[in-house]
Amino acid sequence: MPSGAEFVLLLTHDVDRPYKSVQALYHAVERRDPGQLRSLVPGTNPWWQFEEIRELETSLGVRSAFYFLRERRLLEREPSDWLDPFYWIEHVGRYDFTVPEMRDLLAELDEGGWEVGLHGSYDSYDDPDRLQREKALLEAALGGSVAGGRQHHLNRGPETWRHHREIGLRYDATPGSSTEYGFERGYEPLRPFDDEFVVFPLTLMEAALPDPGEQFDRAWAACADLLAEADDNDAVMTVLWHPRLFTERDFPGYRSLYRRLVETALEMGAWVGPPGEYYELLDHPDGSASGAESDRPNGANADDRAGRGEGQGGPTPGQAGDNKVKTAANREPTG
Repeated sequence: MPSGAEFVLLLTHDVDRPYKSVQALYHAVERRDPGQLRSLVPGTNPWWQFEEIRELETSLGVRSAFYFLRERRLLEREPSDWLDPFYWIEHVGRYDFTVPEMRDLLAELDEGGWEVGLHGSYDSYDDPDRLQREKALLEAALGGSVAGGRQHHLNRGPETWRHHREIGLRYDATPGSSTEYGFERGYEPLRPFDDEFVVFPLTLMEAALPDPGEQFDRAWAACADLLAEADDNDAVMTVLWHPRLFTERDFPGYRSLYRRLVETALEMGAWVGPPGEYYELLDHPDGSASGAESDRPNGANADDRAGRGEGQGGPTPGQAGDNKVKTAANREPTG
């Protein structure tokens, strides 16, 4: 556990659909809300929530990880897939992180202290060549390397972690569920190969909770129980909040629930931040631990936090050099 921290909360965001398009038609009919059609006006995109998330996290003195996806075009797939509604949905939500708007976003995130990671496309979990190309494209757009990420739809096969390690990723945050939450995979990160490659199991995806727009108290009670369990067991707890769910009109309650989750974790004395930064605090088998070089205590930019007097729950820069964080023995097959 990082020095002075009661437990760890890792914040992640899978960037699946940053643009709202045909979904506006569906929501207008489903919710009987013609106002949803405003999303189709050029220049209007309510699901582009990156500035709002950055402002929220900055106000709390924390940072998080954003995992970017390059899904295949429908015509790049086998003809047998063309009539499958699932792949049409994936195609409609597709975006390109190499276009200027996305390149600017990647630069802003990186410069602000947020982690940029890879969200492997739907089939890449079992296709190391495709995963390598996606990683190379993202790193070219970013102008730097990425440490890890998570597979789209939480896909994973017997060789997925081996593929991740072989293409140079240092961690994976895939194992988890979109319908259940908890610490079924233990309270510590895993080392499937007993080397520097680390797995951060997903404790909570927001989709698994009761809808906070309708049952906020129940959703918060589930989050509070997980925080208490993490505190009792010196755990590493990883959460996933999709950026579009910060759109209050479309997904009421999720933004407030996220803020309360982070605020409460900080009040409880947790270290809060992105997996890539926490990875640097780990005591690796080769004896390396680069936490002493970090100037972003508790997952935030140190200068920003000092100016606001925030982040008293996390380790200070001086404490970071003393961190020797343990990981658990592998509990899952690796092929």
